[in-house]
Amino acid sequence: MIEVRNLTVEFDTRVIQRDLSFSIRRGSIFAIMGGSGCGKSTVLKAMIGLLRPSSGAITVDGEDYWVATEARRASISRRFGVLFQSGALWSSMTVAENVALPLQMFTSLAAAAIAGLVEIKLSFVGLVAAASQMPAELSGGMRKRAALARALALDPEILLFDEPSAGLDPITSKRLDELILELSKGFGATVVIVSHELPSLFGICDDGVFLDADTKTAIAHGSPRALRDTCDHPTVRAFMERGRIDPVRSQGSQS
Repeated sequence: MIEVRNLTVEFDTRVIQRDLSFSIRRGSIFAIMGGSGCGKSTVLKAMIGLLRPSSGAITVDGEDYWVATEARRASISRRFGVLFQSGALWSSMTVAENVALPLQMFTSLAAAAIAGLVEIKLSFVGLVAAASQMPAELSGGMRKRAALARALALDPEILLFDEPSAGLDPITSKRLDELILELSKGFGATVVIVSHELPSLFGICDDGVFLDADTKTAIAHGSPRALRDTCDHPTVRAFMERGRIDPVRSQGSQS
């Protein structure tokens, strides 16, 4: 569904990633992995239209996003739903108003129809009771769920998450993972996740790419579990081994 070909992205003339290539299958939950500073979020920005690449192509169903006209790019972007790391909710709007905003901007639906859709989206993430609250009144997990409801407002085919579990406790993070799985398996959405949170990566992702800060490109492709179990690259192994439990150390800590 999405193909990244020979992509190079820069920030202030500094190369972040170069000659990057990977493909995302329709309906998959795809992980963009790697340590801090390797450029995961920068690549995501290029994929959603916030950062023009220095070279290379990003195609959606065969259509090159950055070669398309501005109007066509806007149309392609309508197929995306994005959950930013901070949630990026408008602080001066209630939860319901935040979710309603994309519907007001990009559809001609009547106010009553928008209100009905907002309730449906909030119901999916378990936040109907918080509809009239302001973002500052919500916990971190509730803000993430409210932002997810807004990302779902236009029924996107492709959902992109930037560090969705960052700052969340394990129980809240697991609940968010369950929502992502439901979106993928139940609604057929294609999901792209930028993360270094191994429990989430192992639990829900079925494909992925591993970015390296030193070589500034991808050094491994495959599901997080497959990379953990079979990849011989020392950087990948060191990263993935954090997800294993040392039985000896675990027993020693209990004695």
